[in-house]
Amino acid sequence: MNTPAAPVSVCILRLSAIGDVCHTLAVVRTLQRAWPDTRFTWIIGKLEAKLLGHLPDIEFIVYDKRSGLKGYRQLRQQLRQRRFDVLMHMQLSIRASLVAMLIKARIRLGFDRARARELQWLFTNRSIPAQRNQHVLDGLFGFADYFCIHDHVLRWDIPLPDTALAYAQSVIPDTQPTLVISPCSSHVLRNWRAEYYAEVADFASSQLGMRVLICGGPSAVEKEMGAAICTQMKQPVSNLVGKDTLLQLLATLQRTTVLISPDSGPAHMATAVGTPVIGLYATANPARSGPYLSREWCVNKYEMAAEKFLHKPASRIAWTTKIEYPGVMDLITPAEVIQKLRQLMASRAARG
Repeated sequence: MNTPAAPVSVCILRLSAIGDVCHTLAVVRTLQRAWPDTRFTWIIGKLEAKLLGHLPDIEFIVYDKRSGLKGYRQLRQQLRQRRFDVLMHMQLSIRASLVAMLIKARIRLGFDRARARELQWLFTNRSIPAQRNQHVLDGLFGFADYFCIHDHVLRWDIPLPDTALAYAQSVIPDTQPTLVISPCSSHVLRNWRAEYYAEVADFASSQLGMRVLICGGPSAVEKEMGAAICTQMKQPVSNLVGKDTLLQLLATLQRTTVLISPDSGPAHMATAVGTPVIGLYATANPARSGPYLSREWCVNKYEMAAEKFLHKPASRIAWTTKIEYPGVMDLITPAEVIQKLRQLMASRAARG
């Protein structure tokens, strides 16, 4: 049975990843609007806290999953004297459920039994309404629906510090249309070819008059990809891979005209600041994990990937299936991405 009144305190448990905490923030904003006097505490991962941990209206407790038993003991000590009206257990992993064991709450809300993978149902005492084949964000909105809060807010309101805004101003100093390419995801099999990115970037620069920036984290894979794209381009490009923080990237995306990215955190960061995304999707279904407000702009080869690599239509495989096989991203051609870019820029021009 749903609670009759707004709870005094709510604990959000969502440790990772960047895209998923962006989804979670929209749900928290929905809850905050419905329950303006409720105190929200969010247990979040160390990396993800670099993006959201400065939000002034949410208490964050940071848990570093790499800290092992020591970090778990520290978290237990932090939560020892705490009790919440509601725990929203919004992550399907054993690690998150072990953290959930440390949280005292009268209502321990998790996913319905069909979706409560990795035995999440053992760590909760209530479940959100059962649904099938939803986008990840819509699934998380089920935590609001449980409390009869159906007016969902697509609002993120992530404040950007002056240093991040200054950085973005330095890399995008004027109103010239700007294309940012964030070429890498957390899994190399989701990444497109460097030469394909270079072809699209050259078109954007030479035919659409766009400034082109390459962004990414400091890992070796991302640096190699950024360098490879720049080497194969004929037009000017700025390689910013490994040079910014998450908040600087967010500020840059806020000033950007369009982002091109595979299934990755930056696609959802761009959504949070209102920037359209051309998503490159073959390993994952964009209906489930695509940039929420830009699914029309995604190049979607998931159905083709299912037929080619799994030998069955997408309708006959599990909704959460990732088709991560060598060569799967080659199903996406530069011409298809260029077509989406032209359409998006034409749509933007038509709106004035």
